[in-house]
Amino acid sequence: MRTESRTAIFAAIAGNLAIAATKLVAAFFTGSSAMLSEGIHSLVDTGNGGLLLLGVRQSQKPPDADHPFGHGKELYFWSLVVAILIFALGGGMSVYEGITHLSHPQVHHSIWNYLVLSFAIIFEGVSFFFAIQAFRKEMSGQGAFQTIRSSKDPTTFTVLFEDTAALLGLLVAFLGIYLGHLLNNPYLDGVASIIIGVILAVVAGFLAYESKGLLIGEGVDPAVLASIRSIAGADPAVEEVRKTLTMHFSPNDVLLTLDIRFQKHLKAEGIAAAVTRLEKKIRDRHPEIKHIFIEAKSLYEV
Repeated sequence: MRTESRTAIFAAIAGNLAIAATKLVAAFFTGSSAMLSEGIHSLVDTGNGGLLLLGVRQSQKPPDADHPFGHGKELYFWSLVVAILIFALGGGMSVYEGITHLSHPQVHHSIWNYLVLSFAIIFEGVSFFFAIQAFRKEMSGQGAFQTIRSSKDPTTFTVLFEDTAALLGLLVAFLGIYLGHLLNNPYLDGVASIIIGVILAVVAGFLAYESKGLLIGEGVDPAVLASIRSIAGADPAVEEVRKTLTMHFSPNDVLLTLDIRFQKHLKAEGIAAAVTRLEKKIRDRHPEIKHIFIEAKSLYEV
C-alpha cells in the first residue's frame, strides 16, 4: 500500500473522530436533526477508516494451505463492508432522522451549529487534501472517472468519496439550518437530513459496485494485457499467443495464465527455456504479476 493512501486514511480517521464529537455535542444542545445526521455520518466515516486499515493489514497475511494465493482480496471485502455501512448506518439513519424531524418540526438557530460546521469544514478540507493528493498519484494522465474505473486499490477512491460526501453534507446541513431560520420554515432542517442520507446512499452504491467488481475478480487493464501479449508474441520460440487470462488478488498481486503455441521444432528443453525467459520478461515489465502459469502447445496439436 502506498504511503499516500495510508496517510489519507489516518488523516480521515483523525478528522472524522474530532468532527463527530463536536457535531454530536452540538446536536445534543440544539436538537438539530441535520446536525445529528452529520454526527452519525462522521462516526460511520471514522469506523470505516479503521475497517480499511484492517483490510490492508489482513490482505498482507502470507499464503497458507487454505489460501494458497494469499489473502489479498481481504482488502476488497472490507471495502465492500465499508460501502454497506455508509448506506445502512450513514444514509439510512440520516433519512430516518430527517423523516422523524418532519413529523415534529422545530427551527434551530444556534451559534453552536455554525461553529461546529465551520470547524468541520476545516478538518474535512484537510482530510480531503490528503485524499486528493493520494488520488492524483494514481491518475497518471488519466481522467478522474477513468482512474476510478481502472484502479485496483479501493482505499484511495473510498477515502476520496467519503470526504467529498462529507463536504457536500456539511454544505447541505448549513443551508438547511440557515434557511430554516431565515424563512422560519422548520421543515427545511429535516429535508436537509434526508438529502444528506441520499448523498451517502449514492456514494455507497457506487463504492459497492466498484468493490464488487474487484472482489469477484477483475483482470488487468487492457493496456497491460496488450503489453503481456506483445512480450510473449515477440519471443522467437512463440508461434501464437492464444488465451491470456488475468485476475487481481490485490492491487499489487496478479495471476496470469497464458495459452501459447510454440514453434514445432522446439524440444522439451527449448520450451522450458522459453517459459523461463517469458516469465522473467513479463515480471521485469510488470512486477505486480506474481503468479504466472503457461500452457504450452506445439504446432502439432489442434
